[in-house]
Amino acid sequence: MVGHWEGGDSCSYNGRNYIAAYSTNSVPGEVFTAYMTLDECVYPTGQSSWGNSANSSSSASSSSPSGPVMGTLTYGDKTYKTVVIGSQTWMAENLNYDYRIGRYSFGNFCHDKNCPAYGRLYTWAAAMDSATTGCGDGKECAADTGRVKGICPDGWHLPSQADWSMLFAAVGGRETAGTALKSSSGWNRSGNGTDAYGFWGFPSGLWGSGGGSFFGSGDYAAFWSSSEYSRNSAYHMYLYYYSTYAYLTEQEKNDALPVRCVKD
Repeated sequence: MVGHWEGGDSCSYNGRNYIAAYSTNSVPGEVFTAYMTLDECVYPTGQSSWGNSANSSSSASSSSPSGPVMGTLTYGDKTYKTVVIGSQTWMAENLNYDYRIGRYSFGNFCHDKNCPAYGRLYTWAAAMDSATTGCGDGKECAADTGRVKGICPDGWHLPSQADWSMLFAAVGGRETAGTALKSSSGWNRSGNGTDAYGFWGFPSGLWGSGGGSFFGSGDYAAFWSSSEYSRNSAYHMYLYYYSTYAYLTEQEKNDALPVRCVKD
């Protein structure tokens, strides 16, 4: 569902704001309406630009007695949705923090200039806050020996393999976690999930260092882990449009992926 969006009426669903839109689909010449009823709202709007402040605060509230327990996290000048899943509290939106070393942004990218909608994509070095941890491509830093804050706000950290595995267990196991964690809209070829737990795994894709380009929008939702695989790769969790599974495997450190933080 990638294409040119034109705004229309707005609505709210499950604590998020959305806007009616029309878009040119990936199928040439095909045009569809982004939503027609409240339950089909799919495109978030009204999100402000992301700041550089490391100050953060959070609060929690229940979206409904039987639904996910939703809350908020303020990081810089941006307020994110959060959700309690099992014993963990997760960001329910992709991080959009402009990671800088000195005056310059470092290792973070806006997918098709849609940072407000998708969040940023980060190399592993940026996600791990290499200026503080020394972690990056071409070296091992034993990052999985404890919680790594990385570019997450105070009191939160970049999830390890163990954190992701705990999430899978809380939603019924890795074999069906893909369906449960994927957003209920936005996926190509009828690959939508149920978003049963409010995680909102949106298929924003990634940036490949090999080709120097963005790809996978509509097909992949991928997120970094703090756990290393080798000198040049680290573990990441990803969801795929045709699969019910959630995967935990290696990714090149110089590729750029979204980040979700989990509460300490």
